[in-house]
Formats: sequence, structure tokens, C-alpha cells
Amino acid sequence: MLILLDHSTPAPLRYALKGHVVVETIERGWERLVNGALLETAETAGFEVFITADKNIRYQQNLTRRKIAIITLGNAQWPVLRRYVDRVVAAVDVAVPGSYAEVEIPFQ
Repeated sequence: MLILLDHSTPAPLRYALKGHVVVETIERGWERLVNGALLETAETAGFEVFITADKNIRYQQNLTRRKIAIITLGNAQWPVLRRYVDRVVAAVDVAVPGSYAEVEIPFQ
């Protein structure tokens, strides 16, 4: 799958997503795009999954017509998240076009 990591997502997460092509928003120069424009641009570019720490995205955007799967992280602090990357990998593995999933990550 072609996966886009939002600027709020720790870059080292990309190494846990083996077998996928992972790109960070900053690599495309998209880090300043707001969520609606970013999702539209990502879909147009063929991205299949968008991973973000912005838990409000589901309330700020109409996700019903989206082609891209969206995964939000419950905690984006890498020292904690790295112990739970298997949860993120599992969410990516079951993602389908237009789906939304929240990955629970404790804050400790």
C-alpha cells in the first residue's frame, strides 16, 4: 500500500510498515496543507492510507466520500508508540478505501 504519514506522526514508524511504500508529508512539500486539502491531494496522488495523530479529523472532515483510509494514533509520542507499532501495523493491514480507525495507544 501507498501510505502517507502526517507531520504529526513520528517518522520512525515508517520502518515498522514493511512491505508498504511510506511517504511523509514533508517529503512531498504537503506539510502546510490543511486536512481537507491534504486528504484531497493525497487521494489524487494515489495514496491508500493516511496516518495522523489528529483525532479531530473525523469531526472536521466529511469522511463518507473519501477513497483514502484514515488511521489516527491515540498517542504519537515515539517512546511510547514504538512499543505498540504492532497495533498500527494491524490497522494498516485491515484498512480498506474510505475506512477510519483509531489505534489506542496508552499515554504511559
